[in-house]
Amino acid sequence: MEKITTLDEFIINKQKDFSYATGELSGLLRDIGVAGKIVNREVNKAGLVNILGLEGKVNKTGDDVQKLDMFANDKLISYLKNSGECCGIASEEMENFIPLPGKEGKDAKYVVVTDPLDGSSNIDVNVSVGTIFGIYRRLSDAGNECNLNDFLQKGSEMVAAGYILYGTSTILMYTTGNGVNGFTLDPSLGEFCLSHPNIKMPKTGDHYSVNQGYYLQFDLDIRRYIDHCSDSKRKLRYIGSMVSDVHRTMFTGGIFMYPSTRKNPKGKLRILYECNPMAMVVEQAGGKAINLDLERILDLDVKGLHQTSPIVLGSADVIDELVSFIERYQ
Repeated sequence: MEKITTLDEFIINKQKDFSYATGELSGLLRDIGVAGKIVNREVNKAGLVNILGLEGKVNKTGDDVQKLDMFANDKLISYLKNSGECCGIASEEMENFIPLPGKEGKDAKYVVVTDPLDGSSNIDVNVSVGTIFGIYRRLSDAGNECNLNDFLQKGSEMVAAGYILYGTSTILMYTTGNGVNGFTLDPSLGEFCLSHPNIKMPKTGDHYSVNQGYYLQFDLDIRRYIDHCSDSKRKLRYIGSMVSDVHRTMFTGGIFMYPSTRKNPKGKLRILYECNPMAMVVEQAGGKAINLDLERILDLDVKGLHQTSPIVLGSADVIDELVSFIERYQ
């Protein structure tokens, strides 16, 4: 029988891959894994414990906040606070970042950005949701409170990123810049176990994922590309949870698109909490992630905690095909 490798074991064994490995980043990744287990438990029994439905708030970018959004947000803050490895957290659900108190004898070197529960509007109808996270090495002096500049870094400066998908099985995917590995939660063990080592996205694919209901609000180049996908009898798949849609694209190949619309000319997805972490994961699996100005997502300047951007990501050859449409019609 093949030996099971748990997330904790894998992180410790791979610690040498971190360019400044001293154990803190390893501990931080394990803390996120623990928080993911707790959120998974609550997602799976949400209807039994009265945490379905709306919280009654609207977040910074105008989305209705679900009760489980805030639960996931609070759990992530709680576990990151306990470790002492993280000096601050910025979340899609909070207008401002939160500095975390230090632990005696530790100088926290990292900040975390997160969408605690991506796709939460799907919760009430039992559709897959997820958690997205990115980790940056702080710029401010250790020992002091973190500041805004610690968070406003380009995606290319992330030291780790990943997501947790709460679906028919619960899967944690992460990268530290040396490929992508996936871990499936074994309920009998209560552990994330290595199930998808060194994931490689197919270079092409016949799936495309976009909210085609907004077709008439898209720019001409995107409409022509969607027409091309339809004419080529490609398979339209759209769940409405970025984690779920990108996860499928990681394995089947193809493209995920969240373009600008007339209502949201600067896009809807947040660079810090959604675009950058997912772009890092996709690139590390061999894919590409760009905006509609053909700029690499991870190279975009970040000027605000809730800055948004259009994004397309997926298989390298499919993204190149889209680029030709943008150059022709834009």
